[in-house]
Amino acid sequence: MPLRTLSLIAAVALAAAFGRPVHAQTSPAALTGTVASAAEGTMEGVVVSAKKGIVTVSVVSDAKGQFSFPASKLGAGDYTITVRAAGYVLEGPKAVTIAADKPAQKIEVKLGKAHNLAAQLTNLEWMLSVPGADEQKRALTGCTNCHSVERILNSVYNTEEFLSVIKRMATYSNNSLSRKPQIRAEARDINAFVPNADKVAAYFASINLSEGPRSFPLKPLPRVSGNGTKVIITEYDLPDPTIQPHDVLVDADGIVWHSDFSGQILGRFDTKTLQHKSYPVPLQREGWPTGALDLETDPQGNLWLGLMFQHGAAKFDRKTEKFQMIRLPDDMLKPDSQQAMVGPQNWTVDNKLWMQDPARRGLYRVDLTSGKTELFEPFKGRAGSPYSIFSDKENNIWFLSFGGEHIGKIDAKSGEVSLYPTPTKRSRPRRGRIDDEGRIWFAEFAGERIGMFDTRTERFKEWEVPGKFFAPYDAAFDKNGNLWTGGMNADRILRLNIETGKFTEYPLPHYTNVRRVFVDNNTTPPTFWVGNNHGAALIKLEPQD
Repeated sequence: MPLRTLSLIAAVALAAAFGRPVHAQTSPAALTGTVASAAEGTMEGVVVSAKKGIVTVSVVSDAKGQFSFPASKLGAGDYTITVRAAGYVLEGPKAVTIAADKPAQKIEVKLGKAHNLAAQLTNLEWMLSVPGADEQKRALTGCTNCHSVERILNSVYNTEEFLSVIKRMATYSNNSLSRKPQIRAEARDINAFVPNADKVAAYFASINLSEGPRSFPLKPLPRVSGNGTKVIITEYDLPDPTIQPHDVLVDADGIVWHSDFSGQILGRFDTKTLQHKSYPVPLQREGWPTGALDLETDPQGNLWLGLMFQHGAAKFDRKTEKFQMIRLPDDMLKPDSQQAMVGPQNWTVDNKLWMQDPARRGLYRVDLTSGKTELFEPFKGRAGSPYSIFSDKENNIWFLSFGGEHIGKIDAKSGEVSLYPTPTKRSRPRRGRIDDEGRIWFAEFAGERIGMFDTRTERFKEWEVPGKFFAPYDAAFDKNGNLWTGGMNADRILRLNIETGKFTEYPLPHYTNVRRVFVDNNTTPPTFWVGNNHGAALIKLEPQD
């Protein structure tokens, strides 16, 4: 029997044993075609999408302008066709019908020049296009928490009006959405929210439409090429457009779970049945903004949520489908308390849970038996603030200082604090996780890098991401030796081979507010997941190389 046949049989057997699919490279096609325009002829790097119901499947044209949708991804039915290629619009076809048990249908996708390039730019492309110093442009990144940069650039506000807008935004919670603003119980200090707000307002007014039509050229990025075109991307629309799937993870059964950054739910999605279920999370504080950020698992398979301004944490037992709520003591609870992050990875070691509080620039440790709560302030008297947190096998807590440039540790027994500065200054490490070998994989949001810190040797390794203003939010390591990240500004996903240092860049089909990223190592090859925080969708990316 040929070796290739034996390999395929082995792969299918492995998938059956573990109940998870293996990506078959030889799957027959349901829909194929070419992409071309009068301006370029055949075109590489164009995202072609086919949508039916709540599911959108996308592929990318190769160097010959060719694309192919596997039959395993597109069943029989009517599909809407869309494309993403900056500077171009789809002329046709805009719909296709796929018949059951028929040979692959072939179409010729024709693109024409776009009349409104500005409407197609990503946040990153806007930042590359506008005039100004890099530090001025980075102020735009602070706005992408709630909405796109396009809103600023297409506005007609003058400096005074922009300053008024910034002051109003300071009253909104971090987990606001443009269509769902939430008022904080205590407004942020304007200087902490936007340092030098008057100068920022003046800069914004200098690059928008307040003084007439824009005079600077727009600079779209080159389309992806090579291995970046070898990918299948599937998007699943969530039932409510205000759901913000900030953190997404996939369990061993292939069920997708997500937090909701602006709503008081835990979400469950079955990709086989396409059924979504929302579990209401009990309120901890009536009248405070709702929504959870961090979603983590513990050794028992429970799911944990960091409850933001509702404060505290929620543990969800997947067997009983019940929540256990963790609260701060009344004497520690403040109007601006928020537990964005929770560290339950090894709470069973000593029955103690770690929680972060950016308002205190510290961390709480809660004894889940007695309720005793301790506050640790690792940055007391110095700059910095813990953000992402994760405990090691001894339940020592490790944290990333998004306000500065450190990875830190609090020893669970002694309470001793250790701080390790990243090689890149002012890097603002944001999200990450620790693996079984004690390596911390993380993203440097302001340093435009992703990195690894070995807690045993206390040594760092960093890799610079391609280009400015990518704003990597998080990083996840897969079983094949690749490190993944997503750009909060870029609408692109990066896969890094840490041995060769080579990045593969994958385009996303739509404007995507990337936050927490996740790699499902139960599939072969690993599958990448992320939520579209502003688009109410779950995104699965399957490399095909």
